[in-house]
This record gives sequence, C-alpha cells and structure tokens, in this order.
Amino acid sequence: MINSYGFVLACLFFSLCFIFTSCEKDDPVPEIDQEVITDVTLRFNEVNEANEPIMGSGFEVKAVDAEGIALGGSPQVETINTLESGKKYKLEIFLYNSIAGEDVTVEVAEDAAEHQLYFLGSAFEGEEAFLFYTYNDSDDDGNPLGLEGYVTVSEPISVNTGTFRVVLRHGLDKHYAGANQPNFQNFEQAGGESDLDITFPVTF
Repeated sequence: MINSYGFVLACLFFSLCFIFTSCEKDDPVPEIDQEVITDVTLRFNEVNEANEPIMGSGFEVKAVDAEGIALGGSPQVETINTLESGKKYKLEIFLYNSIAGEDVTVEVAEDAAEHQLYFLGSAFEGEEAFLFYTYNDSDDDGNPLGLEGYVTVSEPISVNTGTFRVVLRHGLDKHYAGANQPNFQNFEQAGGESDLDITFPVTF
C-alpha cells in the first residue's frame, strides 16, 4: 500500500508530466520582432529624363510620434503640397527611433529580405489616382524594398487632394502573388506584420 507521502510524490510526478506535455503541444508561434519607428521622413527630389536629381528641387515632409507611430496613435503628419503635375521625383524614405536613438533605415536596409514598403491611398489607387510609384532598390534576391524609388505625377490632375499611405511590412512572403507590386492592396495576405502604416495628405 502507498503511504500518504508516496501518494503525494506520485501526484506531483504525473502533474509535471502533464504540464510538460501540454507545453510541447502548445508551443507559441515565434513573434516577429517589429521595428519601433517614431520619425518618418519622405524626401522628394525632382529628376530629369535621365533620372538625375535637379539641384534645388528637394523638399521633405515628416510624420512624428514620440511614443512610436504604430503605438502612440496621434502622430503629427505634414502635408505633401509641393509636387507638380507632370513631373517625376526621386523618393527616399528615412526611418528613425528616437526612443532608442536608432537609425531604423539602416536596419531595414540590412534586413531587406524581411521588409518591403507599399504605397497606397487615393493618390495611388482608383480611377482618380494621380501618382505612380516604381521601386529603385531591392534585397539580395532582387525582390523590391522601397526605401528608394520614383514617383511620377500625372498630367493633367483631375482632383486636387488625396492620401499618400506608406506601409512597411516585416516578415512577409515576397514570393506571394502580387507582393512585388508597390500598390498591392492585399499586402496582408502575404503574411508578416506592419512596422509602419502612416497616411500623409496630398494637396495641389
């Protein structure tokens, strides 16, 4: 006959076995280590037919949230109001984490295979779209990244306002059908998570 002490030990043994077995079955899916971004800068430079920047044509617009743009929920966003109809611009995107003092642009570029930017909103989508984006950078496998590209403004423009949405995805499947398109509306279907999703107003 098992005494009370032996009974307690036996119960403890079976309880531990159950716990370890449950943990093995319910191992969590690894989370994506998302970037914290507090500052976004869009730098535009008009280019000529050879895609060479025109001196003195550059300007910047910014979005800032000290708590992190994906976390704070109340970013200060400037308006894009210097684009001109019929012109082409080189667009460079700079990302910064002021909380940790980190240049996120460098991190995204170094881990390009895991990141990609998309350009959405009414400025790029729909019958009244007036902006057209093309990638000018890629990861080591030749898949697009989006820290650098070109924006062409249509001529004429049928509307004088729009939205310029920038989405940075992390951990996506770049080989998913359509994922290599800059205006891919179904980007979530390619997996991953958003490090950044910010919308700038555009006016003419």
